[in-house]
Amino acid sequence: MSDKQPSEFQKNITGDWHGYPSIFTPDGTHVGYNKVTRASEFKDGRTTYWMDVALDAAGELANRFETGRFEFGVIDSDKDRIYTGPDFIGSGRPFGPFVDSNYFSPGWNVNLRTINHVLDDRGVQVYSSQMFEGDTLVAAFNGLYIRTFDHETNPETQKLVADFLENEKKAGKKTFYLPQKHSGTWTGEMDVYNTDQEKVGVNKVTIDYMPINLNRATMHVKIEGVVNREFSFERTRTGNHHQFHGPDVFGNAIGYGRYHYALHHFMGEAFKFTTRDVMLDDQYSLCSMWQFHESHHEKYMTFGVLEWEEKDYVLKPNYIEG
Repeated sequence: MSDKQPSEFQKNITGDWHGYPSIFTPDGTHVGYNKVTRASEFKDGRTTYWMDVALDAAGELANRFETGRFEFGVIDSDKDRIYTGPDFIGSGRPFGPFVDSNYFSPGWNVNLRTINHVLDDRGVQVYSSQMFEGDTLVAAFNGLYIRTFDHETNPETQKLVADFLENEKKAGKKTFYLPQKHSGTWTGEMDVYNTDQEKVGVNKVTIDYMPINLNRATMHVKIEGVVNREFSFERTRTGNHHQFHGPDVFGNAIGYGRYHYALHHFMGEAFKFTTRDVMLDDQYSLCSMWQFHESHHEKYMTFGVLEWEEKDYVLKPNYIEG
């Protein structure tokens, strides 16, 4: 009998997680789903991660990602969770309820960058994987998961999961887009962690949003707390492609369903931030991860939920009087 105890992160993710992640090609085309039940289990001093999957996809990616049950060892800690194979080899970095992982799948022949964020107040885990061959993206998986502790024996829990998965199947195809005709503001708090994975405070974030036309808008962002920044930029969208035109921040983004991955460069500084923003619901609630870099070195990992408040109806109908 081992005296080893599970990490705080392992305790936080205990239970069975059920999801229906969507599958996307590199250009953002939705090609299917991967129904998943998974758990990270600590027993007798050892941690085992297992995943049951049922792929429902079309084309080349269906052939690539068809597989059986995953089951692999984990060296568990709150510093690094090291995946020891055979299915996944690599590691994850926990930041409280959030983990940023990079690992290799021999069966899929992909290198994965996976982000999982547990939102206890919403009862979900926000998951995404970007999959690479070398430095070339070959696929993206993403979706929400729900946790259970009695799924095998409780019919009510089984129905809850079935309803959740059915909703995920519908929501997975939705495109990330911001309000087209109304101005408004996102506000919320984002936890801030340093490079040693220590929580060092909270950022209060305010984003004022004003549409110019159906595909163009201005954003004014104010961050107060550990990071103190105020900046503005104009953004455009063409399909699932987004671009940021300054004056303070320049960059671009691509959407995979309701997930939006972006890189923002500050004008005149060796400072940038990468983001993963997820549209959680039809009320434009955002689950956001913003990772700040200075001189190409990671400085802060921040994450939280930003809530939308609608304001003015800006783009009203046009009329030509005869």
